[in-house]
Amino acid sequence: MQVIGKDWVGYFRITLVTALAVFGASSLQAAEQDPWEGVNRAIFTFNDKVDTYTLKPLAQGYQKITPNFVEDGIGNVFSNLGDVVVLTNDLLQGKVRDAGIDTSRILFNSTFGVLGFFDVATRMGLQKNDEDFGQTLGVWGLGSGPYVVLPLLGPSTVRDAAGRVPDSFLQPYPYIDHVPTRNVTRAVNVVDMRAGLLSAEKMITGDRYIFVRNAYLQNREFRTQDGQVEDDF
Repeated sequence: MQVIGKDWVGYFRITLVTALAVFGASSLQAAEQDPWEGVNRAIFTFNDKVDTYTLKPLAQGYQKITPNFVEDGIGNVFSNLGDVVVLTNDLLQGKVRDAGIDTSRILFNSTFGVLGFFDVATRMGLQKNDEDFGQTLGVWGLGSGPYVVLPLLGPSTVRDAAGRVPDSFLQPYPYIDHVPTRNVTRAVNVVDMRAGLLSAEKMITGDRYIFVRNAYLQNREFRTQDGQVEDDF
């Protein structure tokens, strides 16, 4: 399981719960988007080994010793920070209404939600949106390009990999000058996200590489098109 990287965690969770069950992009189409499969499989195997022997055991230990409400709260804090990325891409895509919702989410969760520990905005009916610069490039008409597996970061496409760069400047890490604090914050975020996938990963069947690739590509297409994807069946 390759989960080092915020985007991949979100993609994987959403995909397993919804996309694979509902949206049927063909395996043939997905294979056509993967001209570098040999290299991608090698990187996939490397990532999987790193996860198996390091990140997954850490996530299991973290989940075992962390009370559920604390684990949920930590996830909410990082989700609240991530809403800055979502808000910026709402604006870049011209989604004024969604931008208003995400602005309200940040304000309410950062104040009444105690820096985001409690997701009060969702309880108020302000549902979280899901945007990033990779999707923004897609909305602007740029094709996804070939499928790629990034070392440690997991599945992506050429477009989505490029989109990580501007999004990274909207995250808090570049602005935390104290190196130990920055590293600990990032590590807690990664381990917390990995812990959230421990149960979901059991749903993977068959060839793990193909399963993850097809799921990722389906989910990214669905998100970029805001759900307006034609069913191939």
